[in-house]
Amino acid sequence: MSKRTTRTALATLGVLTLALAGCASGDNGSAGGDGGGDTQTTLEKAQESGTITLAVASERPYSWVEGGEPTGATIALHKQIFSNLGIDDIKVEEVEWNSLIPGLNAGRWDVISAGMSILPDRCEQAAFSDPEIMYTTTLAVPTGNPESLSDLGSVAESGDVTLAVQSGAIEEGYADDLGISDVIKVDSATAGLEAVQSGRADAFALTAVSLNWMTQDNADLETTGAFVQELDGVAQVGAGSTVFRQDDNDLLAAYNEELAKITGDEQAYLDLVEPFGFTAENLPPADLTTAQLCAGELG
Repeated sequence: MSKRTTRTALATLGVLTLALAGCASGDNGSAGGDGGGDTQTTLEKAQESGTITLAVASERPYSWVEGGEPTGATIALHKQIFSNLGIDDIKVEEVEWNSLIPGLNAGRWDVISAGMSILPDRCEQAAFSDPEIMYTTTLAVPTGNPESLSDLGSVAESGDVTLAVQSGAIEEGYADDLGISDVIKVDSATAGLEAVQSGRADAFALTAVSLNWMTQDNADLETTGAFVQELDGVAQVGAGSTVFRQDDNDLLAAYNEELAKITGDEQAYLDLVEPFGFTAENLPPADLTTAQLCAGELG
């Protein structure tokens, strides 16, 4: 992650339905990779079958599976949006973060539901919806914060702190940019918290809403409080959204049309995401665009 976006204002678990592997399609209507001459787009297939497959990275409170059912803030958004598009059956695959975009492009799922940050390098690989969630960062640390950490800058300055980051997440890039060398890379938020609890790491960096949610009933861990990380004096604020294949233009356009009805109404937005710890501060401003974020124009 060599470029950063900036802004100073702020179901079923283990679904094996991989028959959708050939459903990537473009505006010309040609299906991708199925070799069968199918002219239906991903949107048309989903509307005809009433089913769409989402990939999640099991990061709470964005999206995860509990009791065999998908749940979380992005799942709540997607249930309403896809239902409005005539797609009521949402199937879910739980995968590692680094497998999300490769699996999407390989046709293993139709959409990524993980609140993924919109970054220029990711935009080269996939298509992002309009911004859905603004978020800040925090550190999960042992109760009492024995290293007196406040943000990633304090980790870098200490010189004697082991930091856990989720591989492929934006916080990994922050750590690289700050020159933090003692880093443990984990494949999930749960693994990051376990690294701190076991003493293998002194802190775990991730989005504040996730770590606040995941540590609220954990007597061994606390968070340092939400912060906006600075790099070279510039505040870094993440904006996340839903991810599609680059040639699924009709699906993306239909999704954005329904999304705008939610993000354009603060109460409608809160009705869906507030039960998962999100607030009005997480609602993206109307003038923030995916094109700006993909181009790195805010940095």
